[in-house]
Order: sequence, then structure tokens, then C-alpha cells
Amino acid sequence: MNNLDFTFLTSALITDPIYYIICAVLSIVILLGIYLMSRVKTAVFGNFLSAVALTIGVVVTLVRYDALPVWVIYASVAVGALVGIFLAYKVKMIQMPQLVALLNGIGGGASFLVGIFAIYGIGAETDTFSKLTSLLAISVGIITLLGSLVAAGKLHQVITQKPITLKFHQSLTIISLLLTIITIVIGAFTNLLSVGLTTTLITAFSIMFGLLFTIRVGGADMPITISLLNSFSGVAGSIAGLAIGDALLVAVGAIVGSSGLLLTQIMCKAMNRSLMDILLGKTTIAAKSIEKKQVEVKSIKEDVKESYLELIRKAKNVIIVPGYGMAIAQAQHLVKNLSDKLKTNGATVRYAIHPVAGRMPGHMNVLLAEADVDYDELFEMDEINPEFKNADLTIVVGANDVLNPAAREAEGTPIYGMPILNVDESKNIVIFNYDTKPGYAGVDNPLYQKDNVHLVLGNAYDTLTEVLNKLDGSVEEKEVKTESTHIDIIRKAKNVIIVPGYGMAIAQAQHLVKNLSDKLKTNGATVRYAIHPVAGRMPGHMNVLLAEADVDYDELFEMDEINPEFKNADLTIVVGANDVLNPAAREAEGTPIYGMPILNVDESKNIVIFNYDTKPGYAGVDNPLYQKDNVHLVLGNAYDTLSELLEKL
Repeated sequence: MNNLDFTFLTSALITDPIYYIICAVLSIVILLGIYLMSRVKTAVFGNFLSAVALTIGVVVTLVRYDALPVWVIYASVAVGALVGIFLAYKVKMIQMPQLVALLNGIGGGASFLVGIFAIYGIGAETDTFSKLTSLLAISVGIITLLGSLVAAGKLHQVITQKPITLKFHQSLTIISLLLTIITIVIGAFTNLLSVGLTTTLITAFSIMFGLLFTIRVGGADMPITISLLNSFSGVAGSIAGLAIGDALLVAVGAIVGSSGLLLTQIMCKAMNRSLMDILLGKTTIAAKSIEKKQVEVKSIKEDVKESYLELIRKAKNVIIVPGYGMAIAQAQHLVKNLSDKLKTNGATVRYAIHPVAGRMPGHMNVLLAEADVDYDELFEMDEINPEFKNADLTIVVGANDVLNPAAREAEGTPIYGMPILNVDESKNIVIFNYDTKPGYAGVDNPLYQKDNVHLVLGNAYDTLTEVLNKLDGSVEEKEVKTESTHIDIIRKAKNVIIVPGYGMAIAQAQHLVKNLSDKLKTNGATVRYAIHPVAGRMPGHMNVLLAEADVDYDELFEMDEINPEFKNADLTIVVGANDVLNPAAREAEGTPIYGMPILNVDESKNIVIFNYDTKPGYAGVDNPLYQKDNVHLVLGNAYDTLSELLEKL
């Protein structure tokens, strides 16, 4: 069959009516996916559903436009897939806002290229409508690309995060926007300028506007800007679809653009901002000269009538306010531990989420979900604000601008008029911030000077760890048994169960665990792996890591299958696991893990534990297993301790 026949057959597979039906179905599936992503329990499936629909859309497009034989497409897909996999593994949660900004920019860049081809009649008509939409795609696409790159640079601190204001900045912004619009009109409706000159001028003016618009953004407006650029990327795609007459691109672009615009409008309302003011940079005009009162840091004295530790112990109605400082310190799991301790003391705990806390919409929600905070405990600003005055205690972790009373009082500052969390109405406030310097908006926070505020300054991870230890003390660590004891036990064991946990994942010690297993087998031992269903940070986390280390799948046993075997094992080796084998789940009624099925590690004859330390796990519950006589603790980073063990074996 020659290429002409093949091309004819592929395009003939999808007639116009079938194509439009497919477009409608895929659009509905994508909308359903977005709807499911609005709920924590269904978000993963919603994301998967939308991804599948988009993948099908790509395949349908290749078939409809006879592009299947074009080999360069597959090479490009392979490169893109490799980049995506690399980013998925390398980008940390704290860097997600930068990544979102970059992805917005890539979408805008793609629409820009489609517009360039379309204006030259490649894959598009040359009528007035096609020319108009092509030029609009070029403009909106390049604005999105440049704006997103600047936003990502600011978020990653490659560019200063403070607003950059040039002389006559606002006038230049308006002029560049007007010139862009005028050139688009001239290029679409007249023949006064050549296609090349029109394209060049529109690109130049759009670049100028995109740059002027974003370099001036600072303070709390950055999350709104990210959301707006997300909308721009969808709008650019939809316009590009109109230019080349592709209904599916129009539909999907419109969904992205409209959802991004709706989110932007919601955030503008929450921030008391006008979208046009943000576009023209009016919200980041330098503040008027106002009298600034230097904030003096009050030291926390241990002899005060009621220390902050006592306040935390006694509080029964608590609101926690997370912010970007929590994200930077990666302290969300410690915040969850603190919440669990408060609940153990009989307190009601709620989280107050400001709509622009962090660096992108939903930033705090994502981090707290990662720490297994119940979604029902998260409350939006309008819902939680009336409750602050009734709270015994408000705990702030790394938040500043979103609770700064200057937003109500200091007219002329960048945050004036922005709705804030009413933290200052609370009876008692404990603030775990790095320092008392102004936040991203650059405005001093008078809250720090109130008499009922207790400042615990420093990295939130360190200060929260210290507070958690002081609240009820750590488990009294047993003296680690001499190395010869646990090494001899490992050498002699013939029936061994290995229990991997999140500590193994953090240390990236799975390959060393496999090496240890191989050594045990060489000595004639039978080795099995006990996999708890919630070990790690997602279902199948341990399975994936062990498969990466070439552990035989037949050696992995689920909890119900392996639990009866622990009592027969000569030795159980634990690597970075805690909550999933904590006997307190059976005995300590009222604790967060009480009633949770666990691995019966405590029934083993001998247990060697390669954990970082003996502090409580993410559930915040002390582990009595560490105190048993047949337990040998080998503390430290699992990669280091296992490497040392393998050398000595």
C-alpha cells in the first residue's frame, strides 16, 4: 500500500459528523475531570480522566489530519515525555508554582507558533477572520510565554520578587497594549503592512506588554497572576484553534481559559482587586509615604504567667493558619503532628486557608493533603473568619501578609483593602515564623506587637520539632545495643521478614535493602517483604521502589497474608517504618492511629530497626516497640547505616 492510500485511509476514518461527536464527548470528559479534581477524594481520578481524554484528543487529531506517517511527531513526543518524567521526579512540591507558571508559558508558546504558521496560510485559510484569529493567537501566546517566564523567575528568585517599576511604567504598559491592538486591526482588515512586518510588530509590542505587566507584579498579586496566565494559555489555544479551524482545540482551550478566568475572578474578589488594575500594574504602585513603626521582637520568657507551651496544652478550640513559610520549611507533616497532639488533648482543630496563601491557588490545600490532613478540617476565609474571636488559640505557621492588620488600616500600602484572616481577634496567638521582617508585600505587621502574641522564631521545621518534643517528651531512647549483637543475629537468621517504610524512600535506600536481602539468601535465609497498604505517601509506594531495585514481586506480601508469619520469623528487619508497626494502634485508645491495622512486627523473635531516630512518626504517637528487649536500634540515615552494615557483614 503506498503512502497516498495510507493517508487517505487514516483521514477517512473520521468524518466531520464523527469528529464533532468525538470533540463533544472529549470536552465533557475533560469537564468531568475538572469537576472531580475539585474534591480531594476524587482528584487523582479526575486528573487521570482528563489526561486520558487529552491523549485521545491527540490521537484523533493525528488521524484526522493525516499526520500518522510524520515520524518527527513521535520523536518530539518521546522528547516531551522524557522531559515530563524528569520534571515529575525532580520538581519538589515547594517548586510547583514555578512549574505551573512554566507550563502556562509552554502552552502560550505553542499557540504563538500555531499563529505564525496560520498567518502565512500554512494549515489555515487567508480570509479576514483567519488573519484576525492568527494575529490574536500570536499576541496572546507570546504575552503568556513572556509573562509566565517572568512569573516563574520571580517565584524561583532568579528575578527579584519585589515589584520592578520603570519610569512612566503605567503609561508604557497602556501604550504597548494599545499598539498591539492597533497593529492586529491593521494586519487583519487592511493590506497596509506586509505579513512579516505585521507579525514582527505584534510580537515586539506583545513582548513589551507581557514584560511590563509581569515585572511590576509583586506582593500578594502573584497567585492571581499565575491564575490569569493559566487562563491566557487556554484563551491562546482556543484562538489558535479558530485560526486553523480545529473544533477540538477551540473547545479544550475555551475550557482551560474559562476555568482559569473564573478562578482569577474569584481570587480578585477575595483580594479586593480589579482585574484591569492588575493588568495595568495599578495594584503595585509604590506606597505613599506613611509613618512606619519599627516592629520590636518580644522575646518569649519562660517565667511569663502562661507560656506558649501551656497555652498549646490547655487549648480546646484551635485554629491553625498555614502559609508560605510552612511550604519553604516543608513543615506540613509537623503541623499535622501538632494537630494530632492537640486532638489527643481533647481540642477541636481547624485550618484557616486564605485564598492566596502560598504561591498559587490551592497551594496550602495540596501541602496539607500531602500530610494527610482531613479535607473537612480546611476552612476558607469567609467561613472561618467569624470563628477567630471564639478560638482559645490561633497557631500561625509561616504566614504574614494574609493576616496583616495593615491591610485594613495602612492606606497606601500594597495590601491595603485586601481581605485578611482575622487572626488578630483571637484570644491567644502563637506564631511560628522565620522572623518578623515584612512579608512578600513588604509591609510591616503590627500583629507582632500585641500582648497576646507569642513569637517562636526560626525555621518552622526546627521550631515545631522542638515544640513537639517539649509538649510531652520523646520516647526515652534505649541504649543502642552493641553492633556485634545485631550483626550476629542477621548472619544467623534463616527466616527473615523485611518491613520497608517511608524512611527508606527518603534515604533512597531500596537498592541497599535489596543487597542486604541477597546477602541473607546467600547465607541460606528465606526473605520476604511485608508491605503495609499505607506505607509511604501513596498506594503502592513501597512496591514501586522495590521494583526499581529489582526485588522479585513474588517476595512482596500484603499485610493480611504476612501478619501470621511474624511469630515464626527468626528476624524482622525494619527500614524507615514507624506508624505502620506501632503497637499503640492496638492499645492506646484515643490516639490518631488507634484501631488502625498494623504489621505484627512486635511478635517477632528478634527485631532490628534501621530508623532515623525514635521520635514519633507522622501520626505523632510514641512507639513502645522501641523499648522491647528483643529490639535492636540502628539509628541514623538508612542509606548510611545499611551501607555500614553491608561492609561489616
